[in-house]
Amino acid sequence: MPSFSLLLQIGRYPTYQVFLVAVVALGAAVALFPLWIRLVRYRNIGQQVRADGPQGHLVKQGTPTMGGVLIMLVVTVVYVAMGSIDRQSLLVLGAMLACALLGFVDDYAKVVKERSLGLTATAKIAWQALISLTVGLLAVNWAGVSAVVNLPLIGGAWNLGALSSTLMVGGFAIVVPWLYVLLVAVMVVAASNTVNLTDGLDGLAAGTVMIVMFAFAAIAFRQNHLPISLLAAAIAGTCVGFLWYNSYPADIFMGDTGSLGLGAAVATMAVVTKSELLLPLIGGIYVIEGLSVILQIVSYKLTGKRIFRMAPIHHHFEMKGWSETKVMIRFWIVTGILAGAGFAIYFLSSLKKVG
Repeated sequence: MPSFSLLLQIGRYPTYQVFLVAVVALGAAVALFPLWIRLVRYRNIGQQVRADGPQGHLVKQGTPTMGGVLIMLVVTVVYVAMGSIDRQSLLVLGAMLACALLGFVDDYAKVVKERSLGLTATAKIAWQALISLTVGLLAVNWAGVSAVVNLPLIGGAWNLGALSSTLMVGGFAIVVPWLYVLLVAVMVVAASNTVNLTDGLDGLAAGTVMIVMFAFAAIAFRQNHLPISLLAAAIAGTCVGFLWYNSYPADIFMGDTGSLGLGAAVATMAVVTKSELLLPLIGGIYVIEGLSVILQIVSYKLTGKRIFRMAPIHHHFEMKGWSETKVMIRFWIVTGILAGAGFAIYFLSSLKKVG
């Protein structure tokens, strides 16, 4: 066991703290997932595969799911035990867990009712909207997040708090910067849904979230915002550990519990690091996945023709004959390029401010 003096010395080196949190989260996930897989198998909690999806995925019917429950538990316990906590990190953690709870309800509906679609789209969007609006209001009124959005590279900023109202609720004054709250709501809803769309191949969602979280950990570290960097490292490390069992052929899936929760964490990370306009670049793979579905629907309704063989776009490449592993690795590479470019732009922008 490390001595108390050793722990104090570790606290003097934030780089090592970030690395240590990621490694501990990874180790905890690797150690605990075999037990979780046995539990969900015993409870007969298996994936319900859509009949209209790729035919090669039908063999995944019954594969243990709801791995997102353990992902959320590992991230929370490791971060609370080892992290430096502040209001902004709690905001990210809260947004992640709130959307994960929504995903859990959806997963439960799928497993118990054996419906591959789970909750209705209307119900899911309504709850996501409520959660995301709450996140936006808490960000400004509780976590101290500015309603000013920075413009990368070109400098300057947009004050999205110019159009604001103050509401009195129970004796408390709640400031509502309408444009900024709307932006946060769109970010959280969009990210949680597009990460959910990306979770269609073994290892794809977990691997891309891992890369994106390492980028946000670096941005937060650059800002000397250690609590956020540690939380991002905990999420990234847990995703790496989960990948040991989620890589092709997967022993377990994360389910909507994981994908909705991780998507919300990605968006809220951009909010607390004030890199809102870099989110479409750092999380560009999710933009691509979401747009592929939108374009497919619009094209089919307007012309009766499909742009892609199947949407989201990762299924398009499957239909072209690419293996799941090939699609996964190449999407990881694209995510790495985009996340790296996003961090580079942030870094250059921060140098410009210093200069």
